[in-house]
Amino acid sequence: MRPPRNLKRYLSVFRIRLAYSLQYRTAALAGIATQFFWGFLLIMVYSAFYSSSTSQPPMSLPQLVTYIWLQQAFLAFIMLWFRDEELFGLITTGNIAYELCRPGELYGFWYAKLLAQRIASALLKCLPIMGTAFFLPKSYQMMLPPDVLSAGLFIISLLLGLLVLVGISMFIYISVFYTMSPYGSLLLFNVIGEFLAGMIIPVPLMPDWLQDIVYLFPFSWTADFPFRVYSGHFHHTEAAVGIMLQLIWLTVLVTLGRLAMKQALRRVVIQGG
Repeated sequence: MRPPRNLKRYLSVFRIRLAYSLQYRTAALAGIATQFFWGFLLIMVYSAFYSSSTSQPPMSLPQLVTYIWLQQAFLAFIMLWFRDEELFGLITTGNIAYELCRPGELYGFWYAKLLAQRIASALLKCLPIMGTAFFLPKSYQMMLPPDVLSAGLFIISLLLGLLVLVGISMFIYISVFYTMSPYGSLLLFNVIGEFLAGMIIPVPLMPDWLQDIVYLFPFSWTADFPFRVYSGHFHHTEAAVGIMLQLIWLTVLVTLGRLAMKQALRRVVIQGG
């Protein structure tokens, strides 16, 4: 059975953008150094916090260290401030007219492009970071998943989390059709989204009332959930239920995103007429 024609177009866009983005190896090396710096810094801060704590923390220190290294290794999968200036330029300059001439749905083309950029960035960084983190001194060492099933569930949840995040980030680009400036949307999504995703404070370390709020939004399913699946903080059944919720969020976000894109395109004004 042949794939639908539109799907073949989106896959072509994905392959081209992936190959293009994999060329930036020097920038990736600089990013790896920066992420190691932040990884060590965060581990030292949390180690001091754990050593002075008088109560049993909701995550063990080895789980938290692993959580931090996964954040650094897969930063391209979870950061909301990752953006494509070319897409913003197409909208604000009116050059989006060229995009509208292409066969196929604009939402699908942009989704495939953003997905490829994030995967390429992660491929260049995740293996060096994780490969090194496994051999660091014990207090800084990343641990392996508790079993093979947890590792498999982690891979599934990580990839679904990436798809959910791209679905969320599409709303940033759609909002620019109305604001004609990306900065307000980026600031709002960055500050709120990264906090709710557990990138500033891991969700288990938040107060219970705040965790209840976090789980009302899709952000935690992009970062916090996959990393806790890896460390065994979620049991297999809980992880399977979480993956189902990721699929639901993905469906909702893509459906709403496509509708929002269609509505935004109705009010597009192309320069020169």
